[in-house]
Amino acid sequence: MTKFIGRKDELLTLKTLLTKKAASLIVVKGRRRIGKSRLLEQFSESFQKSYIFSGLPPVEASDRQSQQQEFVKQYERNFGKIPQKREDWGDLFWQLAEQTQRGKILVVLDEITWMGSKDPDFLGKLKNAWDLYFKKNDQLVLALCGSISSWIEKNILSSTGFLGRESLVLTLEEMPLCDCVEFWDIEKYRTSVSEKLKLLAIT
Repeated sequence: MTKFIGRKDELLTLKTLLTKKAASLIVVKGRRRIGKSRLLEQFSESFQKSYIFSGLPPVEASDRQSQQQEFVKQYERNFGKIPQKREDWGDLFWQLAEQTQRGKILVVLDEITWMGSKDPDFLGKLKNAWDLYFKKNDQLVLALCGSISSWIEKNILSSTGFLGRESLVLTLEEMPLCDCVEFWDIEKYRTSVSEKLKLLAIT
């Protein structure tokens, strides 16, 4: 894993969840390439096990089945076996919960806005899986992560189905300049302040 820079406050906020005596459902949002996935990867070092699933980028031919098939492939890579029931999100979530019932575990559903946008029942089945299965492990953290903040606001944060269930909602903003400067190694790159500013303005 690449060197982790910045996000000290955000990481400390996430680590407060580790002292809870109950499972945590969290939401991490922010624009594309802001560092949501990388932050959760760093957070995963605090756990015995972590499992990350990511939705497929949307194309014209994307549908519920293609998202489920990709989830099944990632499930097999994570656990070394194919889920027995693969045609329904409710069954897939139940089998994922079965694999994560014990121990200090982080489960990340990354790009959830892609994963669930083609199935109107996706979030309802996820909500049921949280209530019935996932939260039985009091050391589990389930992170819902996405780049389309408006979709998350409408379908998760403003949904009566998830009301009162989120332990934390974290919105990532751009990193401050003092953290950005750390990307330059002083010993290797003698880059002037003006050059750094030019590069940051471009990227």
